[in-house]
Amino acid sequence: MPMNLLRRHATSALVALLLSNLALQTANAGTISWVTVGDPGNPADSSLYGNVSSSFQIMQYEWTNSLYAEFLNAVDPNGTNPNDIYNSSMGTNVRGGISFTSGAAAGSKYAVKTDMGDKPVNYVSWFDAARVANWLQNGQGSGSTETGAYTLNNATTGNAPAVNAGAQFYLPTENQWYKAAYYKSGGTNAGYWAYTTGSDTAPTAVSANSTGVGSAGNTGNFVNAANTADWNGENGNVTTVGTNGGPSPYNTFDMGGNVSEWNDLTGLIAGSARGTRGGNWSGNVNGSLFSTRAEQIPTNETNGIGFRLASSAVVPEPSTWVMGLAGIACGGWQMLRRRRAQ
Repeated sequence: MPMNLLRRHATSALVALLLSNLALQTANAGTISWVTVGDPGNPADSSLYGNVSSSFQIMQYEWTNSLYAEFLNAVDPNGTNPNDIYNSSMGTNVRGGISFTSGAAAGSKYAVKTDMGDKPVNYVSWFDAARVANWLQNGQGSGSTETGAYTLNNATTGNAPAVNAGAQFYLPTENQWYKAAYYKSGGTNAGYWAYTTGSDTAPTAVSANSTGVGSAGNTGNFVNAANTADWNGENGNVTTVGTNGGPSPYNTFDMGGNVSEWNDLTGLIAGSARGTRGGNWSGNVNGSLFSTRAEQIPTNETNGIGFRLASSAVVPEPSTWVMGLAGIACGGWQMLRRRRAQ
């Protein structure tokens, strides 16, 4: 084959690979917004957390009720609640965000409650979050929730398994979560902030409007006697993701308040405990502080715990012309909304 034809063939193959990979990520990630956490090889801070050897991606916002309802309707269209992926408190508790109607049509039995679609999902266990990771790993839709990133084998209790090698979507390690929340970025010796809002000054408690949209600034959704997120008739409540607490230097939001988030404890291969980090609407400002961490039984489901996922499935940033082709082939590059680390 002539050299110029070989080059054209190789270029076509590369473009096809990029488009295929992009299509996979668009299918897997939907409209989830991911941010890149770079500066690989940064040291840990004085608390011994935050060292991460390679770049990774993490969700910019917490997993929402809308996303979780989509997951439920996809994997449980008939409402049989396999592996207890739906907690009825999501519907009965005013701070829960998803209702269940047994008589609704298949694939639409789970619905977000009024003004709750953009709020973080709660009443989810570590096992529920791991099943979402498997679902993404397997292409969404009717993809398996039991294998992929984690081998669960229908387990809903007991020890949480370790993440499988090669997983593309997973619960962040504690070091990854910590780095995304506190590291200053911009180099491998940039240092750490004390709070998740990119500041050494303690944030103030967020306020909320009548639909649960938080206020801007160095804020977090946690309890403060003078100013809490009071809406929907509640003295404190979850608020719209991205409207309280943030951004961190890597442009993540809500890591210091709203709901605490599941992580895989650093150095814990498998066992009865998993970690949570970050404050929540019923806690105090110390939940946003770098030194605050907790261990939880992985079956715990409360209205103060949710999650965000991390990903190793980074799509290479192509040139402008490849991005144009990708938009035609996949319905738009912007669906990924991937951002460079700052």
